[in-house]
Amino acid sequence: MPDKFQHALEQLELQSLHRQLRVVDSTSTDRTFIQGQSVLLMASNNYLGLATHPTVKNAAIAAIAEWGVGSGASRLISGSTAPHHSLEDCLASFKCTEAALTFGSGYMANIGLLPSLMKGNGLILADRLCHASLIDGCRLAKTDFRVFRHNDLAHLQQLLATRKRAQPILIVTEGVFSMDGDLAPLDEIHQLTQDYEADLLIDDAHGTGVMGPNGRGTLEHFGLAPESAYQMGTLSKAIGTSGGYIVGSQSLKEFLINTARSLMYTTAPPPAIAAAATAALTIIQQEPERRTRLWQNRERLFTGLTSMGYTFTDTQSPILPVLMKNAQQAMEMSDSLFKLGVYVPAIRPPTVPKESCRLRLTVTSETTLSQTENVLTAFRTAGKALHLI
Repeated sequence: MPDKFQHALEQLELQSLHRQLRVVDSTSTDRTFIQGQSVLLMASNNYLGLATHPTVKNAAIAAIAEWGVGSGASRLISGSTAPHHSLEDCLASFKCTEAALTFGSGYMANIGLLPSLMKGNGLILADRLCHASLIDGCRLAKTDFRVFRHNDLAHLQQLLATRKRAQPILIVTEGVFSMDGDLAPLDEIHQLTQDYEADLLIDDAHGTGVMGPNGRGTLEHFGLAPESAYQMGTLSKAIGTSGGYIVGSQSLKEFLINTARSLMYTTAPPPAIAAAATAALTIIQQEPERRTRLWQNRERLFTGLTSMGYTFTDTQSPILPVLMKNAQQAMEMSDSLFKLGVYVPAIRPPTVPKESCRLRLTVTSETTLSQTENVLTAFRTAGKALHLI
């Protein structure tokens, strides 16, 4: 049988769009070994360093000793263990909501939530740069679905004005956009929801633990009440573990338990992950200095790279996308940095439009001053060698 995939792979290679998995051999708070090379990892969403925190690791180990590794069943059969419910209580308290519901991943949370919220005669309006899981969830909802230009309130308002009489409307956006690092103007979008009697769904994956005076996310950052929107997020970024969650009213939680297919028909996440996430949430609330360090590190890198002449998106977060001319340039820069001991991935289509290829740095609270200087030195060396600065 002829290999029907080889030609497609060759075409991706010619366009500098071919992807390969890099094996991470080991990782710690200071160095990571990827394919045998020691590098500074500048591509992790582990914003607060909690994935390797001893307390978080020990919570997982203790839960494995008590509960075993797997849950053994879906949440609706026998997989809804005490650690899952403890985590949901902790999430609801942290987010200042009545209840929380956890899923195996953020992707599963979104493709479960959206079809449950919107059916039949509704209208979903989603930001153009929403994460793939949100877009897929919108499509699975099988209702009218339109996309508005990124953070373009005039375009959003224009689409809102097209609603049919008494048609339910849901506006969908990220709080912190994962590829650009900018924020949705939630205060102004919230006002539009009031004007047009619409609901709002926020994917706060990159905002939780990072944004707001207490790290509660982008709603807190904008001074909006928790009940202003449906809130979805992940446990895999600042919380340092794995999984997704939705917070809101108790009735919303019970409704999703009975309607969200991605919760009903899959095995529950491991109890150890739930225990680890609960420990991480406690640390986030007890150690606000982690968030302070995160933002200090972000400003050092942003200021240093900007002074060299690198161009960024309109980022307002610890996500620092350095714009490149094309996919080939992005790959060459990423490879050069890797050889200099700094790992920053090249982001190319279809993840981003072809005219906005980039290197996506993500900053953490655990990056030291000397490591920051090493990153800046590598960018200066590689940039000059490739005639980018």
